[in-house]
Amino acid sequence: MSVGQTIKHKTQAFKGRITERIGRTTRNRRLQHQGRTDQISGNPKQSGDKAKDAFRR
Repeated sequence: MSVGQTIKHKTQAFKGRITERIGRTTRNRRLQHQGRTDQISGNPKQSGDKAKDAFRR
């Protein structure tokens, strides 16, 4: 997997963590949900990247 895609997926998961924490702090359920969604969609993509890299080597 390209380095750009890996960075993009890690950034998405990190952005989700930050958004969720901001939502938790401000008690904004919409932000919490949005952050959780970003995390959930970013983490499997990272796992897919790792699996592709493992089979290439």
